Amino acid sequence: MANWNDPQPTKTGFGASPSLNGEVLGTGVTFDAGLRKHMLAIYNYMASGVLLSGIVALLFANSGLAAQVLATPLRWVIMLAPLGFVFAMSLGANRMATSTLQLLFWGFCTVMGLSMSSIFLVFTASSIASTFFATAGAFAGLSLFGYTTKKSLSGMGSFMVMGLIGILIAMLINIFLQSSALQLAISILGVVIFAGLTAWDTQRLKQEYYMLQGTEFAGKAVVLGALTLYLDFINMFQFLLSFLGNRE
Repeated sequence: MANWNDPQPTKTGFGASPSLNGEVLGTGVTFDAGLRKHMLAIYNYMASGVLLSGIVALLFANSGLAAQVLATPLRWVIMLAPLGFVFAMSLGANRMATSTLQLLFWGFCTVMGLSMSSIFLVFTASSIASTFFATAGAFAGLSLFGYTTKKSLSGMGSFMVMGLIGILIAMLINIFLQSSALQLAISILGVVIFAGLTAWDTQRLKQEYYMLQGTEFAGKAVVLGALTLYLDFINMFQFLLSFLGNRE
């Protein structure tokens, strides 16, 4: 892996590291090595969390325990446990040590893996894999857009949050209606909404760095940022899988 923090005053163009004065020679564009390090830490945590969840989900499903446990009332504990972790991390971050927040993040990824094991019981492995790579590609492109665009995405972010509330209400209604058409519409809108949130959250995390750098909360912001992008990725993947995946 390239060492992005090493000054390369003689190199220009894409991928060049900042020179000692923070400016890439020949371009006039200033890069912040601290911001790059901060965002890379967020992406590393997020990617590691997704990997952990995937491994746990696959092992739990292949062990045969998932089919047994998810057929009992215990499934509600497994399904709701990730939500409890999210609330605990979001509401208690100010009072927690960074190490505690990190442990909660890994715990969240583990229980999320248990919850997601059901997809291996419903969809074929090939469709899960193809949807995952499609989501990864889309996520990378959307996050790169959010990171590099100079246009404020705050308006779009507010609209996407409102849309998210709307599909949550629609999902609750469809529990009783059991409408396949409404479920398809929810899935399509879910992909669009979390695609938009991915770009907006990336830009927001980038701007957040400048407010938090040098503070005690900076380390916690990395974990919370990873949690945010993890949720964007996983939700986009699940909505995409629901209408593109091939069932067993």
